[in-house]
Amino acid sequence: MICMLVASSAIVVSSLFLFTPIAAAQVVVDVLPPSTVVDVLPVIPSLGPSGETVVNVVPVSVQQQAQATSGPAICPAELTTTLNRIVTRTGGIRWGVQVQTQGTPGSRFNLYVWNPRSPLTPASNNKIFTTAAALQRLGPQFRMRTIVTGNSSNANLATLRIIGQGDPSLKTSHMAVLAQRLNQRGVRQVNLLIGDDTYFRGAAINPNWDADDTLAGFGAPVNSLMINQNGIGVTLFPQQIGQSLRVQWDDPSDAQDYRLNNRSVTVPTSQGESIDVYRQPNTRTINIEGQLRVGSAAEPAAASISNPGNYLVQKFRNALTAAQITVNQATLVRSTPAPPGDLELAALESPPLPVLLNETNQESNNIYAEALLKTIGKAQSPDNNDATTAGIAGVKTILTGLGVDPNQYTMVDGSGLASNNRATAESFVQTLQAMAGISESKVYRASLPIAGTSGTLRSRFRNTAAQGRVQAKTGTISGVVSLSGYAAPPNYSPLVFSILANSSSVSSTTMRNAMDEMVLALMRLRRC
Repeated sequence: MICMLVASSAIVVSSLFLFTPIAAAQVVVDVLPPSTVVDVLPVIPSLGPSGETVVNVVPVSVQQQAQATSGPAICPAELTTTLNRIVTRTGGIRWGVQVQTQGTPGSRFNLYVWNPRSPLTPASNNKIFTTAAALQRLGPQFRMRTIVTGNSSNANLATLRIIGQGDPSLKTSHMAVLAQRLNQRGVRQVNLLIGDDTYFRGAAINPNWDADDTLAGFGAPVNSLMINQNGIGVTLFPQQIGQSLRVQWDDPSDAQDYRLNNRSVTVPTSQGESIDVYRQPNTRTINIEGQLRVGSAAEPAAASISNPGNYLVQKFRNALTAAQITVNQATLVRSTPAPPGDLELAALESPPLPVLLNETNQESNNIYAEALLKTIGKAQSPDNNDATTAGIAGVKTILTGLGVDPNQYTMVDGSGLASNNRATAESFVQTLQAMAGISESKVYRASLPIAGTSGTLRSRFRNTAAQGRVQAKTGTISGVVSLSGYAAPPNYSPLVFSILANSSSVSSTTMRNAMDEMVLALMRLRRC
């Protein structure tokens, strides 16, 4: 089961450069494993504004925030005592912390460290590595293309091939655009429609992911031919108390192939909210469980599809039929690329890389992160046999060139959903320092959430000194909470920090509250 908590204070973050507030960028999703408190829910762009799906995370209490923010100023020499008190207050938590002044290698220095080289599970902070390497390797102008080729430019085609490059932003509506372009070119009949799923090699589902997670939208398969992020999206509406939530399909045509098993309920305002949407294993049944308060806002959610590649081919075939183009047969190929001589008849491009980075980090979107990782693998090693493995090797090579110690982190995916990723606080600080020094630093920083303003930090640190002054990537999976990014104390130099917490016995809420106290303590720094 995948449990997603929903409530009035959601966690989201936005981006800023040199901590000057900017327009909120696209939001990103923190994806959690079953039955755990989540930073954010799986995100499918059609699910809401900017594809936002936010799950509440309990922030530091108002009293704690007020006390931490309004406390006395802290001299750098006093910071160790202050943070040690927080770190040691609750037993059973393994911490990795580093706070460093932001600057060039010769000018920066540590203000606080606690096991900064201890390898811990980073959760979605893993996306820091993936997105940093993607920007450095691919560049801000990069776009993914979805191409349609034919054996000729005639009205009647023997073969029509749609070739995917793993664009996670592709939606059902884009299939209609491609079909209309083909219609305008005079295409009227296709004998064989081929879905070309050969761009990314290797498994579509990461073998390190928990099996239950792969049934939810945030753990959907990632392949070359993706559409709707390989998820069946729904929007849930509360009704009268005691009634089931009303379910609205994001793509009504999905109702032809999938069945809903709605066990949700509308509850009084005094009760909590949680939503759990997932596909029943080895079936096309979508289970909807949990509850929303009467009168509350609608909640988007998604379950993963069971047939990656074929799902897009069917959507494209439907679009061709609607555009009055007859298709006699359709198939999917995963190992046989297009033959030479085919003509490009139509194409679509994804948004530019900065938009993809924003969705990945702001909304903590796992599907985007994995698509970027595989794209790095393809760029670094075009003939690789496994895009994920090649992508991880590519990240290591790229970040090592930026000065990040490759021995301080071990990746098994690009998103951080897997529990066997390992990273140190120092590796994140090294990466963030490096990205602050590149020519495209504004692009990277804009992809990170801003405290109290956007993304997975939108409802965190509100009405505190950290609001608008902390820009960081959140992370949450079962037993793991993380936060790494940039901070600009009002009376001290800009900082780079990473805080990782792992525990099998302490709640995510307790770890997150302690983490937020540390960040608020940084806001009280002054020169003395």
